[in-house]
Amino acid sequence: MSFSSLKRKQPKTFTVRIVTMDAEMEFNCEMKWKGKDLFDLVCRTLGLRETWFFGLQYTIKDTVAWLKMDKKVVLDHDVSKEEPVTFHFLAKFYPENAEEELVQEITQHLFFLQVKKQILDEKVYCPPEASVLLASYAVQAKFGDYDPSVHKRGFLAQEELLPKRVINLYQMTPEMWEERITAWYAEHRGRARDEAEMEYLKIAQDLEMYGVNYFTIRNKKGTELLLGVDALGLHIYDPENRLTPKISFPWNEIRNISYSDKEFTIKPLDKKIDVFKFNSSKLRVNKLILQLCIGNHDLFMRRRKADSLEVQQMKAQAREEKARKQAHWMERQRLAREKQMREEAERTRDELERRLLQMKEEATMANEALMRSEETADLLAEKAQITEEEAKLLAQKAAEAEQEMQRIKATAIRTEEEKRLMEQKVLEAEVLALKMAEESERRAKEADQLKQDLQEAREAERRAKQKLLEIATKPTYPPMNPIPAPLPPDIPSFDIIGDSLSFDFKDTDMKRLSMEIEKEKVSLCSCGIHSVDQAGLKLRNPPASASRMLGLKRVEYMEKSKHLQEQLKELKTEIEALKLKERETALDVLHSENSDRGGTGSKHNTIKKLTLQSAKSRVAFFEEL
Repeated sequence: MSFSSLKRKQPKTFTVRIVTMDAEMEFNCEMKWKGKDLFDLVCRTLGLRETWFFGLQYTIKDTVAWLKMDKKVVLDHDVSKEEPVTFHFLAKFYPENAEEELVQEITQHLFFLQVKKQILDEKVYCPPEASVLLASYAVQAKFGDYDPSVHKRGFLAQEELLPKRVINLYQMTPEMWEERITAWYAEHRGRARDEAEMEYLKIAQDLEMYGVNYFTIRNKKGTELLLGVDALGLHIYDPENRLTPKISFPWNEIRNISYSDKEFTIKPLDKKIDVFKFNSSKLRVNKLILQLCIGNHDLFMRRRKADSLEVQQMKAQAREEKARKQAHWMERQRLAREKQMREEAERTRDELERRLLQMKEEATMANEALMRSEETADLLAEKAQITEEEAKLLAQKAAEAEQEMQRIKATAIRTEEEKRLMEQKVLEAEVLALKMAEESERRAKEADQLKQDLQEAREAERRAKQKLLEIATKPTYPPMNPIPAPLPPDIPSFDIIGDSLSFDFKDTDMKRLSMEIEKEKVSLCSCGIHSVDQAGLKLRNPPASASRMLGLKRVEYMEKSKHLQEQLKELKTEIEALKLKERETALDVLHSENSDRGGTGSKHNTIKKLTLQSAKSRVAFFEEL
C-alpha cells in the first residue's frame, strides 16, 4: 500500500517492523507518534533500560540515517512509504569500557551480536589470531561448557565464526580451524553466557576500527581524508589507512560543533586556537556527523560524572542479579557434582555387583575344575608310576644301546682306518704298477735300440775286416805315415794291434738314457707323493661356509594474560607458514607493518600518544594535510 493512499484514507495506525540483531517485531503505531514513542515501545518490549546507547536506523538513498526522537515517525522522516515500515534497532553509540558501562545482560547481548556481525562482515578489522580467540568465546556463549562426548568433531561445521578474509588468507581446512577454536573453547569452562559475551566485548573494544563511524571529508586544501567519530573523540585518517589515525581531537578539547550546508566547523575548547573546517559530500552526511558528535560528546561527559540515580539502581540490580546467578550457578554446580558423584557411586555399585556375581561364577567353576583336577591327578599318578617304570626300562635299554653304539663306532673307526690304508696301498700299487709298466716299456725301447746299435757295430766290424783283408792282399808300398781319415760319428772308435782288434765303445746314449730314467723315477715318485698329499689336504680342509647378509600481543587482554599472549604467538607462528601472501588485503599489510614497528598497543594508548602535541599544532597539521 502506497503512502499517498495511506494519507488519503487517513488511517489511525500503520505497521512498523523492528529488526533487532536476533529477532523481528511488528507494532501498530499511531500516525501522530513521534520517534521517541516508538523507540520507548521497542525498549519496553525488549526490557532494555540503557536506552542511551541505541537508536532506530533506516536507509535513505544508500545513506544511513537515524530516527529523530522529536519528529513524527512517518510524516517527518524520509522513510519508505510501503508498509510495514522497517527500522533496525542497533547500537548508535559505543562505550569506552564495556565491562564498566554495560550493566544489563540484554544490553551486553545486543552489543555482542552487533560487534560480532561487524567483525564477520569485515566492517571492523580483526587480526587472524584474535579472530580465533573471539570465535572461541562466541562458541562458549552459544554452546556452554565444552563436553568431548557432546561436542564432537564437526560440531562447528555450520557455524559462521571467522571472517571470510581470514579463512581465505590461509591454506587451512575447516577441520583445522575448528581444531584451533576448540582448543581455546575448552579453556573457557565455567563461564556463563553473559560472561563469555563480555569477554568477547573486552577483546573487541581494543580493535582499531571498533565503534568508529567513518566519513569522507576534505580540508581547506581539498585533500581527501577520512573523519572518524567514536566514543573518544574525532580522528583524522588517511583514506588508505583506517587503522591508525594521523591526528586526534578528544571530546574534552572540543567546545562547539556546527555545520552550514556541506561545511562543518569545529571550535576547540581553547579560544585562542582557530577553528578548523572541513567539507563533506552531502548535507545529509553533515546531519549524521552532528548527531553522532553530540551523542558521543554527551556520553563522554556523562561518564566523567557521578552515576545518576537510575544508573545506580540498575547497577545495584545488576549486582544482585549477578550474585543471584552466581549463587544459582554454584548451586547447579553443586547439584551437578552431587549427581555426578551419585552416578559414579551407582556405577561403582553396579560394577561391584557385577564383579561379585562374576567371582561367584568363577568360584563355582573353580570348584568343578578342582574336582576334575583331583580325578585327573589320580589318573596321572597311576600313569606317572607306569611311565616311571617304562622310563627305567627305556633307560636301561638306552644304556645298552649306547654301549652297542660305542662298540659299533669303535669298529667303524677301525674299519674306516683299514679302508683308508687299503685305499692308500691300492693307490700306491697302482702308481708302482704304472711306473713299472712305463719303465718296462722304456727298457724294451732301450733294448731295441741296443740291438740296433749292436747290429750296426757288427756291420761296421765286418766292413772294417773286409777292408783290412783288401789292404793285406795289395802289393807293398814304401812306408808312409798317413793321417787316418776321421771315422763317421756314428761308428765307434777302435785300435788294431796285429791281427787282434779291441773295441772301446763310448756308449753315451746308454749313459744319457740311464740318467733320464733316474730323473723320471724321481719325477714319478714325487708326483705320486704330491697327489697323495693333495688328497690328504682335501680331506682335512672342507669348503668354507657361505657369507652372511648385513643388514597478539597487541591488546591489553594479552598484556594481562601471559599465558594467553603466548598462545596467540604460538597460533600466529603456527599458521604463518600456511599464509598466502598474495591474498593479503591492504589492512592486513598495514596491521603487519604496525606489528613490526611495535605499534600494536592499546587503542586508548594510541589516541593518547596522538594528543601529546598541542591542539594548535594538531589543527595546523590538519590544515596542511
